[in-house]
Amino acid sequence: MVAVSSADLRIQTGNPRSPELPHHQALLDNTDWGALATPRGTGESLPTALAGLLDPDPVVRSAAADDALGGVSHQNTIYEATVPVALYIAAILDQPAITAGEFGPDTGPTPHRPTLVRLLDWLSDTAYDADDECVNVGERHFGEGYLDEYRELRAFRDLRPAIFSAVHPLLGHDDAEVRHAALIAAIPLTEHPALTAPRAELAHHARRLLATSTDRHHRDRALDAMKAWGHDTGELENADDIADRERRARLVAERASRAGGWTDDPPF
Repeated sequence: MVAVSSADLRIQTGNPRSPELPHHQALLDNTDWGALATPRGTGESLPTALAGLLDPDPVVRSAAADDALGGVSHQNTIYEATVPVALYIAAILDQPAITAGEFGPDTGPTPHRPTLVRLLDWLSDTAYDADDECVNVGERHFGEGYLDEYRELRAFRDLRPAIFSAVHPLLGHDDAEVRHAALIAAIPLTEHPALTAPRAELAHHARRLLATSTDRHHRDRALDAMKAWGHDTGELENADDIADRERRARLVAERASRAGGWTDDPPF
């Protein structure tokens, strides 16, 4: 068994225009997790946690999600182990086991967020940590070679079409919480040059979200995406959206004033 490098992962997924995820069990078995860096050392404990995401008991899955996602999440940084973890999570999104006992009329409310939603939220957060804005900030602080030197970030960005292929089917999920989480995960993935076409479909889903959701984070992400794609959002914004946009603009202006014109922090 050998360590999975960034180059290896690009080869495994093939052409980004025809993405194909590795099988989740192959990723688990064929990755040298102990050779991959994490925020706290290496990823040798990750296989157990990742396997637990497919446990039929939602309580076990919740604990596994804490261990697996927490094991590679720290200060908005993409680590070596982040990349195969993201691939594994994408590869299990269609597995029935990750929703057992969490959806349906007879399941009732759960004491924790559904596993599927948590995984989509993590993919979303990771994709935003690797988006074009983060790259631009890195290049301003560290020079134009930032992305070339940050191999893990580059590897994740190269894999966005493969991850999108797993997220996309969930845009039509029966549960609104899953649909919305899938949309927010899909939006940053479509910054990849091979994924411009799906943006029209995502705009349709964003309009549906904005017509029904009160989730502040989701609404901000959807509105920002619509604006970036050239859509007029005037009729989609409500009073809370406008107040929040004005508040954010004031904070940015105040921060820039205190920092002598800079409005961002260097990436971790």
